[in-house]
Amino acid sequence: MCTQSIPPLNLACLVGGTPVYRISDPFAPPGRGFWAKLEALNPGGIKDRAALHIVERARARGDLAPGAMIVESTSGTFGLGLALAGIVYGHPVTVVGDPGMEALIHRLLTAYGVRVDTVTEPHPVGGWQQARLDRVAALLAEHPGAYCPNQYDNPDNVDAYARLADELIEQLGHVDVLVCSVGTGGHSAGVTKALRRHNPRFSLVGVDAIGSTIFGQPSRPRLMRGLGSSVHPRNVAHEEFDEIHWVAPHEAVWACRTLASTHYVTGGWSVGAVTVVASWLARTMPADTRIAAIFPDGPARYYTTVYDDTYCAEHGLMGRPPADEPDEIKTPQEAEVSRWTRMVKR
Repeated sequence: MCTQSIPPLNLACLVGGTPVYRISDPFAPPGRGFWAKLEALNPGGIKDRAALHIVERARARGDLAPGAMIVESTSGTFGLGLALAGIVYGHPVTVVGDPGMEALIHRLLTAYGVRVDTVTEPHPVGGWQQARLDRVAALLAEHPGAYCPNQYDNPDNVDAYARLADELIEQLGHVDVLVCSVGTGGHSAGVTKALRRHNPRFSLVGVDAIGSTIFGQPSRPRLMRGLGSSVHPRNVAHEEFDEIHWVAPHEAVWACRTLASTHYVTGGWSVGAVTVVASWLARTMPADTRIAAIFPDGPARYYTTVYDDTYCAEHGLMGRPPADEPDEIKTPQEAEVSRWTRMVKR
C-alpha cells in the first residue's frame, strides 16, 4: 500500500507493485514456462521508476533547483516517466527525440506538457542516439540551471530498480534466472544487484538488438526501439551478465503477436525479444528453474510498427518465427549477427 504523500500530487503512488504473469504454451511445453513482470501497468511503463527516483535524488542533492527545467534524450518511455516526474515535482520538461519516435508517444508527451525537440539528422558515427545527446548538450548550454538526468550514465538509474527486485522476491520467493532487455542498462543492473544477495547462484541473461554496439557488435541502423544502443552507456554492468542474446526484429514481432493471441498480455520490441530468449530457457533448463523476465511496456505505442501488417510486410517481418535454437558465438568479434544468437560469458 502506498502511504507516501508528495505535494501537490501523489501520482508516484501509482508506480510499482506490478503483477507477474505466467507465460507457457506455446512458448514452452506443459509444466514449463517463465514469469513475466508486467511493467506496462505503471502509468507510463518501467521507466517511471527511474524518472521519479532520479528527479527525487537530484532535488535532494540540490542538483535540480525547484522549478528548473529538465532536459533529456529519449526514444519514448523515459520521456513518459519524466512527464510524470515533472508533474509530481513541478518541473518543465524538454525531451529530445528523433524521427523514429512514434506519433502516439509524441502526442502523449505534448499532452502531458512536455516540449519535444526533434533532431533531423543522425550523427555520422553515433547515429540518432548521439545526435540526440549532442542536442541535449546544446540545450543545457542555452538554459543555465537546467538539469539532465543522463539516464545512460547516472547511477541513480540503477538504484531506482531495487524496489522492483524486492517485488519479484515477494511475488516469486526466489529467482534463478532473470532475462532483461538492455538499453541504458539501468533495470538489468539495479534488479541484479538485489537479486544476487538473495540467491548466489542467480544468473542474468541480457537481450540486445542486432545492430547494437552495447556488447561489442558493430553499429547498424535498427528498427527496434527501447533496447540496444549506438553509444556505450556506463550503467550497463557488463560483468554481471552470464550470457547475452541478440534478437532480430522479425523474431520479436513473431513473439509479440503470438503472446497477444495466446496470452493477451503483450508489448513492444523489448517484450518480444525477451520472450524469444526466456521461452527457450524455459524449454531447455531444468524444469524447476524459476525464470523471470521483465516486460518493460505494453503494445499501444507499437500500433504503427509491430502490430501494423503493412509496416511488417514492408520490412519482411511477417510470419518468420525464430529458429528452435540460437546461433552460438564465443566472442562478439567472431561474427556479425543477423538473427537470434547467443554468447555465453561464463
